[in-house]
Amino acid sequence: MFSIPTDAPIQLSPDYNVAPTKRTYAVLERARGEGSGGPDGPDHAGEEGAVRQLAVVRWGLLPAWAKDPAIASRLINARQETAASKPSFRSAYRRRRCLVPVDGYYEWYRPPGRPAQPFYFTPAAAGILPLAGLYEVWRDRSLPDDDPEALRVTMALLTTTATPDVAGIHDRMPMTVPPEHWAAWLDPALTDPEGATQLLHPAGAVGLAIHPVSTRVNAVRNNGPELITPIPAVDLPQSDH
Repeated sequence: MFSIPTDAPIQLSPDYNVAPTKRTYAVLERARGEGSGGPDGPDHAGEEGAVRQLAVVRWGLLPAWAKDPAIASRLINARQETAASKPSFRSAYRRRRCLVPVDGYYEWYRPPGRPAQPFYFTPAAAGILPLAGLYEVWRDRSLPDDDPEALRVTMALLTTTATPDVAGIHDRMPMTVPPEHWAAWLDPALTDPEGATQLLHPAGAVGLAIHPVSTRVNAVRNNGPELITPIPAVDLPQSDH
């Protein structure tokens, strides 16, 4: 789908509960001369220009200047409205954009005085939902160069205001990129933030199927296809949008 060589990096098991700090896949391109592409696999170079690859990344962005890796747990999402100017994200927004392919994502409806109810969002037409993200490669100076954890490839997801069909559940949603704009979005030569922003669309623009799921997804130790199985309908307030 993403025109990547078939020799993928580390093979990850199916994960129905990807949580911050866990590993997942990201599609990204790195300019020549930027090193080996991280600890999880070699670069695959074309005739010229940047290198497209399927990388294993950790969810939670570590800026190159970060001193404490714990900051990553606070940088799992980047608001699209401010990401291009916020110090934590602006460098990645200019040169290190990625796509995070998923089957769907969860969001929680939090009614006053009642427990939060998780919902699962997946493309109505089936298929992969490529979420727009930013990535960084962080060097842990406390470790030797040959340590597999010396380089960490990390990412954050871009979010925006929810579309009306989702706003009754949550006021934010992830961003996606249409297939015709994948090449431009991933291209590190595109350094104009405004130009990159024009390639983005709210995930709701692809048409989403939405259903409530079990609160078992609230615990990261739970994992399996039962987490996305629909449960009986939940009454929701009408959106003001």
